[in-house]
Amino acid sequence: MLNSLMMKEALSVSVVVPTYREAPNIQPLTERLFAALEAAGLQGELIVVDDNSQDGSAEKVEELSKRYPVRIIVRTTQRGLSSAVLAGFADARNDIMICMDADLQHPPEAVPSMVAILSEDQADFVLGSRYVDQGAIVGDWSLMRRVNAFGARLLARPLTNLRDPMSGFFGIHRATFENAARLDPIGYKIGLEMLVKGRCRRSKEIPIEFAQRTAGESKLSLSEQLRYLRHLIRLYRFRLTDRRGNGRS
Repeated sequence: MLNSLMMKEALSVSVVVPTYREAPNIQPLTERLFAALEAAGLQGELIVVDDNSQDGSAEKVEELSKRYPVRIIVRTTQRGLSSAVLAGFADARNDIMICMDADLQHPPEAVPSMVAILSEDQADFVLGSRYVDQGAIVGDWSLMRRVNAFGARLLARPLTNLRDPMSGFFGIHRATFENAARLDPIGYKIGLEMLVKGRCRRSKEIPIEFAQRTAGESKLSLSEQLRYLRHLIRLYRFRLTDRRGNGRS
């Protein structure tokens, strides 16, 4: 599939990465992403959307921009992962748009496969998944973390058949974003929001190896888990009342 991409006119992708105090991860993420794109014969841009970390992130992106097509949007009046992703999508220059985390748990090397699926119109929503064949989680998760992850997936089952809707590593076409119902996610599950309110009917998962964080700190907290429950309630209500489409993706 990737070989056929390389034979065509070079495709372009916009990769959006929301950040808050992720400065140590920005350079390895950038280098790995553009190495993967170059190997696949793809062009692209990296948009870092930072919630005013003041940790050297802006300076690091400025330095990297001399070698790579990477830029940063520093937000001083808004906060939150989901709204940061939406800001990045709104500013993106390409039709295919990918969202991924900054912590290197999402492998940048999977981006070309996601681009291939979207460019060949195999799906309108593509997801990097830990729970399909050949997907994996590196390292030992605590029992509590595994229980929380299983519970979160179970609660989302009425909305989607995807096995890893919590992944946060997803790709869409610009039209999906622009034609979606009003996007107002609570918390960090912007992928699930886009899947449901973008009325995506053809979704596909690809296997990823979910790595351990090597720098920075996890943003997951009890308050974020409570926001997820509120978010699910909103999405259930939307699905029940949406006249343009229903059913699971």
